[in-house]
Amino acid sequence: MKRVLLLAVLAVLAIAAPARAQTLQTPTSPLAEAAQAIRDGDSVFVHPDARDVLSEADAREVEQRIADAGGRVFVAVLPEGGADAALVLGNRVRIGGTYVAVADGTWSAASNELDRGEAGELIREARGEGDAKAVLDAFVTQVGEARDGGGSGTGLLAVLGALAAGGGLLAWRSARRRRKREALELEELRRTAADDLEALGEDVRLLEIDVDMPGADPRAKQRYNEAVQAYVRAEEALDLARRPEDFRPIGEALEEGRWDMAAAKAHLAGRDEPERRPPCFFDPRHGPSVTEVEWEPEWGEPRAVPVCAADAARLEAGEEPMSREVVVGGQRMPYWQAPGHYAPFYAGGMFGGFGAFLPGLLFGSMLGGGWGIPMGGDIGGDGGSDWGGGDFGGGDFGGGDFGGGDFGG
Repeated sequence: MKRVLLLAVLAVLAIAAPARAQTLQTPTSPLAEAAQAIRDGDSVFVHPDARDVLSEADAREVEQRIADAGGRVFVAVLPEGGADAALVLGNRVRIGGTYVAVADGTWSAASNELDRGEAGELIREARGEGDAKAVLDAFVTQVGEARDGGGSGTGLLAVLGALAAGGGLLAWRSARRRRKREALELEELRRTAADDLEALGEDVRLLEIDVDMPGADPRAKQRYNEAVQAYVRAEEALDLARRPEDFRPIGEALEEGRWDMAAAKAHLAGRDEPERRPPCFFDPRHGPSVTEVEWEPEWGEPRAVPVCAADAARLEAGEEPMSREVVVGGQRMPYWQAPGHYAPFYAGGMFGGFGAFLPGLLFGSMLGGGWGIPMGGDIGGDGGSDWGGGDFGGGDFGGGDFGGGDFGG
């Protein structure tokens, strides 16, 4: 009788164990599934929840078109993933080529074999073709033409052949798109810098009454005057800025002005001047940081970041601080997730005087995943990413480096 009972118990456990093991499995994101499928050899991945976007039959036709065009194009059709899905996918897969993703209706593209920004332009052009199948067919064709027209890895004979067949027109179109994209990027960066300058100016005006009060510490007035001078330098530099590199001194002046303001307020309160520390990571407009805390981004590993007192308190309470957002191709995103044309202003300017770690942290690949947007990148459109010659996640894949995020599509 005991033996019969024991066998019954073992049978129940044998049935329950697989079910329990299944419930304990770590959920897999659609992006992770796509990355694994591409690493396993698929050129087109369609998530089961996105079959209404691209049918299985259409996916096979797109695969054949990719093969006919020479391969090295990878497609992911996802129910979710964000505006930088192609960028994140490339970081995960780490195979050289061109990536395109549609995630919940948002298209993005990324490449390490086309000119910087070109993949974003191509996906924007293809978007007008109709449904997902038509968009992908047009994109794959355009990538093949652009690659033959002078993308990285193209030999001299191929270049000459493309020129003879009309490659000069392709090069002209590419140069025109690049100039247009660079003009848009510069305007986005100018608006961001102007907003940060205006925020500093408003704080300077608010402090003027306090430092002019009778009995105010003269050291506060001195620091206040230095903040005004920093503001003027930043304003003059903004008027003269014509390239992203010209925004570095603007960022430096704004950082200095913020510290001068903090020092002036300390003197008014009868305290010592604060230590010269990096700006608050989450929003440099908060002024100098007071400490470092461990913070984990959505697509990366925990890292220590400098924060102001208010954001340190928010993190201690389990809240996520609001990050300074910038506009990239018409979309808002945290400044530290922006592409490389923002790097001279933030990483090189505001954080550049505090060692190499912070600039690399902000716009490099130290955190991986969504942070793999290095200096020199581009943005434009509604989700197209394009590396085009920088560092993609910190490694070389298939003979080329990925780098320079561009969100278009």
